[in-house]
Amino acid sequence: MSVASIQSRRAWLLSERPASRLQARLGRAYVAWRRFSANRLALVGMLIIVALLVVAAFADVLAPYSPTVGDLKNARLLPPGAAHWFGTDDLGRDIYSRVVYGARWTLYVVILVAIIAAPIGLLVGTIAGYAGGWTDTILMRITDIFLAFPKLVLALAFVAALGPGIENAVLAIAITSWPPYARIARAETLTVRNSDYIKAVQLMGASPFRIVLRHIMPLCISSLIIRVTLDMAGIILTAAGLGFLGLGAQPPLPEWGAMIASGRRFILDQWWVAAAPGAAILIVSLGFNLLGDGLRDALDPRSGDQ
Repeated sequence: MSVASIQSRRAWLLSERPASRLQARLGRAYVAWRRFSANRLALVGMLIIVALLVVAAFADVLAPYSPTVGDLKNARLLPPGAAHWFGTDDLGRDIYSRVVYGARWTLYVVILVAIIAAPIGLLVGTIAGYAGGWTDTILMRITDIFLAFPKLVLALAFVAALGPGIENAVLAIAITSWPPYARIARAETLTVRNSDYIKAVQLMGASPFRIVLRHIMPLCISSLIIRVTLDMAGIILTAAGLGFLGLGAQPPLPEWGAMIASGRRFILDQWWVAAAPGAAILIVSLGFNLLGDGLRDALDPRSGDQ
């Protein structure tokens, strides 16, 4: 592709008067990518998350051993080596294979929590911000009640009531994660609900439900995506904490928090049992934080073109 062709396409994307919605959307996406790619740490975070996705997708290929079946007689608590890169645990299971398969459970938790919590927070926040009055007061006081408790403590209470298990842990984390999203959505709604754009839609006869669903919620999506991405690290840590306490994923599932819990008994002499899943949690959490920071800069509508 010639330099002139590249420059022509760039000018088309950056046109101040796009000829179609597609051109406008592609132009916004291009500008957002330029802002994002200018942040080198954000690119590092994106690479970490892409690597997590690849590892989770191809765990069957990347893991040389079963994550649940070990050799208790010949491979118990072996140090890292050529046969077992991360060593083995107290049941003779390959830790590298368990960490690789654990990526699937990590993605399972964060994706389900985001799918459940984000829409709830978006719906509650936009309704409260647009309706105002008693509706706003009641919904925000309920939100304040959830925000008054530490997330892990509240999640522990819900899991204790529901029973241990990965599904109940996901539900408990989702129940405790939606209030910040509701606050963000309400703040965005209060900013735009009296704007000329919304007034024009009201004059055209649109119902409040349609205004909230079609015209206010889309304006809150970018801020919500940023917050959800930044919260992924906290979700991973909360899930790992529940697994560590025995209330999350149950044995023999290769969940990172549960792996750390089983390795704490050997932390002084066989450090690798807990170190490998701990390092995985650290790296993935760092990746989500770096990615969220980059998305915040890229999707901020108040930022000018870099």
